[in-house]
Amino acid sequence: MTSSGQHHAAGRSRRSFLTYLVAAPTLALVTRAGADAAAPQAAHAVVPSLPAIADVVDLGDLFILAGAPTSALLALAVEADGTVRFRLPREEVGQGLTTAVAMLVAEELDAPLADVRVELDDARPELLFNQLTGSSNSIRSLYGPVRQCAATARARLVAAAAHRWSLSPASLTTADGTVRAPDGRTARYGELAAAAAAPGLVVLGATPKKAAQHALVGRPTNRIDARAMVTGAQRYTLDLDVPGAKPCVVRRPPTFGAAVRTVTNLSAVRAMPGVLEVVTVPTGVAVVAETFGQALTAKSALQVTWGPGPADELSDAQIRTRLRAATPPLLVPPLLTPYVDAEFDFAFVSHAPMETNCAIADVREDRAEIWSGLKSPIVARQSIAADLGLPLDKVTVHVVQAGGSFGRRLFFDAALEAARISRACRRPVKLMWTRVDDTRHGRMRPATHHKIRATHLLGEVLSFEHRVAAAETDFRHGLGEIITATAAHLPLGIGNATLAQTLFLTTVKSPYHFGLTTQALTEVPTGIPTASWRSVYSANTRGAEEIVVDELAAATGKDPYRFRRTFLKTDAQRAVLDKVATEGNWGRTMEPGCAQGIAFHEEYKSRTACLVEIDTRDPQRARVTKAVIAVDVGLPVNPRGLEAQMAGGLTDAISTTLRAGLHIDKGLPLEGSYSQFHWAQQRDTPRDLRVFVLPATGAEPGGAGELGVPAAVGAIANAWARATGSKPRSFPLDFDVDFTPYPR
Repeated sequence: MTSSGQHHAAGRSRRSFLTYLVAAPTLALVTRAGADAAAPQAAHAVVPSLPAIADVVDLGDLFILAGAPTSALLALAVEADGTVRFRLPREEVGQGLTTAVAMLVAEELDAPLADVRVELDDARPELLFNQLTGSSNSIRSLYGPVRQCAATARARLVAAAAHRWSLSPASLTTADGTVRAPDGRTARYGELAAAAAAPGLVVLGATPKKAAQHALVGRPTNRIDARAMVTGAQRYTLDLDVPGAKPCVVRRPPTFGAAVRTVTNLSAVRAMPGVLEVVTVPTGVAVVAETFGQALTAKSALQVTWGPGPADELSDAQIRTRLRAATPPLLVPPLLTPYVDAEFDFAFVSHAPMETNCAIADVREDRAEIWSGLKSPIVARQSIAADLGLPLDKVTVHVVQAGGSFGRRLFFDAALEAARISRACRRPVKLMWTRVDDTRHGRMRPATHHKIRATHLLGEVLSFEHRVAAAETDFRHGLGEIITATAAHLPLGIGNATLAQTLFLTTVKSPYHFGLTTQALTEVPTGIPTASWRSVYSANTRGAEEIVVDELAAATGKDPYRFRRTFLKTDAQRAVLDKVATEGNWGRTMEPGCAQGIAFHEEYKSRTACLVEIDTRDPQRARVTKAVIAVDVGLPVNPRGLEAQMAGGLTDAISTTLRAGLHIDKGLPLEGSYSQFHWAQQRDTPRDLRVFVLPATGAEPGGAGELGVPAAVGAIANAWARATGSKPRSFPLDFDVDFTPYPR
C-alpha cells in the first residue's frame, strides 16, 4: 500500500466518508465516519442527585470529539492475494484491541477473519489527537470509522465486479471474501483489488451494516494473536533484529530522579569483557555490551556518586501526613441527621507489566529510528526529535505490540532514554530496564487519601460527600501530541493540574441517587514519578465509595444488594446488579470467616457489577474463592475479549486490595521484584469465575478497559469486612514488609 493518492470527499453528513485511492494491485483507502451519542436513560429518583459532569460528557467523549478531524486517516488495503491489511493507529498491549478491530473489518468486508491482518501504525503527527491509546476509548472511537472504512472497501470491490460483469451493483452480494452475481459467477477480492482502486470507478454509497446484520461482531472470538503469544512467536521490542543494535542497561540512582555526579571507575568498567560503551545520561549511567549478561555485570561494577533527588526525605508516613493535611474539609455538618464517616488510604502501586520498559534506538547525525511499545507515539516522536535537535521528518517511531501497560506506556521514558544513549554512543542500542528498575524507578499509581461523609434519615440518603487528596499524577504526555503535552508543563494550576481536574471530573461519578452529591480532588506534588494506572482515579475513588455504600446499608438496616438496587439511577444499572446477585446466589449461608461482597460501577457508557466470596480463615492469606461479574457495554464487539478484560480487572483488584503495594522509604520503593511486590498469583485467583456479558443494549460500544477494577475493589473489601467484622480503611489490607529489600 502506498501513502500517496487522490483526495475525494463525498458529502458532509455525519456518515460521510473521505477516501484516498491509488491505482495499484491493491485497494487502499482512508475513511471517516461520525458516531451517534448514546441516549440517556430515565432515572427512578429516591432523593434525586443532580447529574455529575461525567454523566453529561465523559473523557471518552472529549477524546472522540478531539480526534474527529483526523478520524478520516484510517488505512486499509486489499492485496492481490486477498489479504486485507489494516493499519491501526492505536497500541495493542494485551487488551485484545487488534482482535476486535479485525472483527470489525472482517464483518463489514464480508471477509474471513483469517484473511485480516491488523498492523500497528508508526507515529503519525498528522493524526493529532487521534493516536492515543487510553481511557477505554479505542473501540469507542474506532467503531464507526473502522466500519465505514471497511464498508467503503466492500462497496468499491462490488463496483469493480459490477463493471466487469456489466451488472448493477445492487444485484451483487458479498460473502467469504468474494463478490457473487445472481447467475453464480464469483470473483475473489484479490482479483478485484486493482480495479477497485481505480480513481475513476463509480461507487454507490457505502453504508455499514446494522447490528442486526452482524454475523461476526458480537460473537465470542479467540484472539488472533493468542497462538503467537503462547508459543513465543509473538515479537516484542527486544525480539526485533535491528542491525547493529547492542544490549544496553542503565545504572539507576538510589532515590527518585537523582543525577550522576561522578563515576570513579569508568576506565575499569570500560575494560571489562564485552563492554562497548559506558556513557552518562540524565537518568543514570548506561552500559552497552555484546550481551545483556556482560552489560549487567558491568553495570553492577560501576562506582557512582549521586546528587540529591526531589523526594529523598519522603517515606510512607510523611506522604500520608501530607495527603491527610491536603484533604479539603467536608461541607455538610452532621448535626441534625445520622451519618456515616469514613477515611481511607491507598498505597502507591506499580504498573508491573510482564514486559518491562524497553526500546531500540538507532540515532545518526541526520536521522533517528525508534522501536518501542508506545500508547502516545506522536508526542514521543515530537519530543525525541526536539531532544535530539532533529527535524520531525527525520525521526521515525515504530509502535511495537507490548506485553502489558495498564497506563505505564502512555509515557515514552524508555524510548527517549534509548535515543539519548544511542546518540551518545553513536551506535544502535537495545535498551532493557530490569525488573528492579521497572518496579523501583518506573512510574506508579499515586497514593491517595479519601474522606467521605454520607448523611441519612428515615432510610433515605440526603447527602454524599467525597474528598480525595492524591499524590500528583503526571499527565505530561498530554492528549498524545505536543500541544497538550507542552501545556501540561505550565505552572501548577494551569498545566498538569488542569488536566488532572478535567480527567477526574469527566470520569468519576456516583451511580446512585444520594441527594446532594459532591466529589472533589486535590493533588499534592511529591517528586515521585507517577502515571495513570488502570482506572486512574476511579479504582480508589469508587472503590472507597462502594465500601461506604455497604456501611450505609448497615446503618439503615438494609441488605447491601437491595440497598444498591433501591438507589441506582437506571434500569440498565439494576440489570447487571440483579444478574450477579442471581447468578452468585447472593445471601447464601457461609462458614464463619467466609463472606460475600457486592459492588457496582459505571463509567465510559458501560456498567458492571461484581460479587465475590472471600475466605479469611487464614489471616496471612485471605483468598477470593469465587467471583461473578456482569457487564453491559452497550454493544459488545467481542464478548470473549470482554470476559478477559473483566477477569484482568478482577486480578488487579485482588492484588491491590489484599497485598500488592509499594512501600516508599526515603525516596525509593522497598519492593524490587514480583517476589516482593505481591501481585496475585494463580493460587490467589478464584477457581470459580464467571463473567456474564449482557446482550447488546445500545447501538454502539462503551468503554471496557478501565471498567473491571473499581467494582471488584469494592466487592472484595466488602466481603473482607463482612468476613472479619472489621472496617477496611487502609489498602492493601495485608501490607507487611515480609522480604529483605534489594540494595539501593
